[in-house]
Amino acid sequence: MSEVRVNNLSNENNTGGPTISGITTYSSTNFFVPPQGDTASRPSSCPPGSLRFNTDSAHLEYYRGDTIGWVEVEAELTAPLGGGTGSNTGLGVRGMMFNGQTPSFSNSIRFITVSTMGGDEDFGDTTAAKANCICFGGRVRAASMGGQTTPSGSSWTDDVEMVIVASKGNSTDYATLTSNKKEGGGFSNRIRAFYVGAGYNTIEYVTISQGGDFVDFGDMSNGAEQCAAMSSSTRGVFTMNSFVPQYTSTNVINFVEMMTTGNSTDFGDMISNRFANNSGSNATRGIICNGYNPSPAGAVQNVAEFLTISTTGNTIDFGDTTQARYSSFGSCCSGTRMVIPGGYVAPSTVNTIDSFEIATTGNAVDFGDLATAAGPTSTSNGHGGL
Repeated sequence: MSEVRVNNLSNENNTGGPTISGITTYSSTNFFVPPQGDTASRPSSCPPGSLRFNTDSAHLEYYRGDTIGWVEVEAELTAPLGGGTGSNTGLGVRGMMFNGQTPSFSNSIRFITVSTMGGDEDFGDTTAAKANCICFGGRVRAASMGGQTTPSGSSWTDDVEMVIVASKGNSTDYATLTSNKKEGGGFSNRIRAFYVGAGYNTIEYVTISQGGDFVDFGDMSNGAEQCAAMSSSTRGVFTMNSFVPQYTSTNVINFVEMMTTGNSTDFGDMISNRFANNSGSNATRGIICNGYNPSPAGAVQNVAEFLTISTTGNTIDFGDTTQARYSSFGSCCSGTRMVIPGGYVAPSTVNTIDSFEIATTGNAVDFGDLATAAGPTSTSNGHGGL
């Protein structure tokens, strides 16, 4: 084996480096600078394992092959998760579930460990019993946004309550939406959290580290509610499944670049029109599943479809969940797994928890059961936006 000791390798124009073939060991105690570029300049058909730095997301990413494409190198969550027992003991991504119907309105906060199949556990309580809330999750915080406090349609709220994910306890006041809202859509990266829709065409956001009042970001292409949302570290993608004030179901998908401001842009279409879906993502792939299709009447769905967040286009069939259901917004995602807790099948809520392996396609598998059947809103501290 030969050994070369140098501080820098470049070509004669200093615009790049040489190609090094064979088994190569790098042993510097300092650093090396990999190739870099923005998302739009990602090369295709690279050898699997190719490495680059994405200047848009500020993340390392590697090439998984032509089917999956570029995937961010994700940080492992090694902070201890307080209070868990059984399947929820130890480290990993924590899934958070807020409020919902049981069938009465609930103030419950529950949690799971996404990497370990099993049931949920009590985390704490929100300040009021609510349903039809929307979640966002950060590395440190998770929050329940808006919702309604009674079955009356006039009881919506603008409250946003948050918890510290690593330690059990009740929620505290964190932020305020621009108006009283329910049944919208929520997504985030490490810096900003977003709320879209809720019957309006508005997009609003808050800086996660600060809380306070949400502010205007831009407009959706139409007023909508029950928006299935997901994100990478740079882009938020959301469906507009029920147009308002038309009150017609649609398959429209929009997106925004989260670190700018402005109106949303057309992304593509879902395979079918339906609303009250679950949704989630890792940094590369988003999944939309379950839901309710009003035509034919009462058509509760168990289908799942996926999209690639960094591109645009229509969704593609992924597989089926273990039980058709609707109205449990969001999901609990890690870099590899999407967990879907609970839901509603008239006239009752269900206790089903099932999961998909995001990088593959195929049907969901049983993950465990909720202690109490419910239709919560869900998030995690390890989804694709983080």
